[in-house]
Amino acid sequence: MPSFQYRARGQRGDAIEGVIEAGSTDLAATRLIEGGLTPIDIQPLEERVGMRTDLGDLFPPEVRLVDLIQFSRQMHSLLKAGVPILSALHGLTRNTRNRTLAKTLGGVIESLEAGRDLSSALSLYPKVFSVFYISLVRVGETSGQLEQVFRQLASYLEREKKTRDQIKSAMRYPLFVIAAILMAVVVINVFVVPAFAAIFEKFGANLPLPTRILVAMSDVTVNHWQILLVGVVALVMGLRFYLHSETGRYKWHKLQLRLPGVGSVLYQATLARFSRLFALVQRSGIPIVTGLSVVGRALDNDFVEERVLAMRDGIERGEALSHTAASSGIFDPLVLQMIQVGEESGATDELLQEIADYYDDEVDYAIGKLSASIEPTLTVALAGLVFLLATGIFLPMWDLYKVALH
Repeated sequence: MPSFQYRARGQRGDAIEGVIEAGSTDLAATRLIEGGLTPIDIQPLEERVGMRTDLGDLFPPEVRLVDLIQFSRQMHSLLKAGVPILSALHGLTRNTRNRTLAKTLGGVIESLEAGRDLSSALSLYPKVFSVFYISLVRVGETSGQLEQVFRQLASYLEREKKTRDQIKSAMRYPLFVIAAILMAVVVINVFVVPAFAAIFEKFGANLPLPTRILVAMSDVTVNHWQILLVGVVALVMGLRFYLHSETGRYKWHKLQLRLPGVGSVLYQATLARFSRLFALVQRSGIPIVTGLSVVGRALDNDFVEERVLAMRDGIERGEALSHTAASSGIFDPLVLQMIQVGEESGATDELLQEIADYYDDEVDYAIGKLSASIEPTLTVALAGLVFLLATGIFLPMWDLYKVALH
């Protein structure tokens, strides 16, 4: 379908430019008028085909959290100023720097022009907009507080981005050290050990057990690297397949919360996310049963989601929220106590928000200690590597000296 570059005026007289697809200029003008715009100029858009566009289509950029944060804040500002949704989306589509998001918003505009509501249009792009995001937008449309929902979404996504950035920063140094250790092991196996093995074989010395282990590992690495490579690739592919299965993903998500050091951080971050999301849906007027369904799918943890959905089932049977939360087995006494007090006082959303703030502070503190807590483990690993080299290579050198004398 042909594309047309247009200039139009919004309902408040603001100038709007963009691109629209239509069968003809008259149809393009009709679509603009139906969208609440007054056309000023409509010209056919010349199609530009080139290597840059083709490569851009082959490798589209990912929509990051920062893109969604910016989109949510801009939507809040535009809707608060009284700009119609279509006009706001047209402007954001033209100004956004992320091609994938711009293309997505273009599809959302077409869905809106076809008669869908905003939440239904966003649900067509699940890789960009999460279930929780779409659910809150639907609540905002129903309650008439869409601009407030976008503000709350922006605040929530900003907190998510901050937590992820903190975890990445804390893990950067340990991952660098681990990579350096692996590179050192490869270099030793491929270059160092074979050289010493040739010397040991020349003098016919009786090698101790650590040295024989190093020589055997080096022989396998050098002479059978193809088998090792195939084995590593098969192991990685099999592990990825298992983790993407329903059973594997569930067990991995359950194991994450029990990992030494990292598990406590993930557990507290999960509690903070649950408290913040549940407070948000409660404040938005969503029923508890529906809210738990939405929050459970937004936690990105199948194990916790199963427990949250079990809470939902208990509430459907007529049980109290505090009782179902206690039966789930995933909340600590502080959360259970605050839920019970909130249920009795009718201020569950306020108390859950306080819980979220508390755990956010705990997560910040735990992430700050995460790197320091991993350092002793890395130190022990380095010490073990040095000890293996000392016992496997350098100690037999004394025996070689004795052999050479005889």
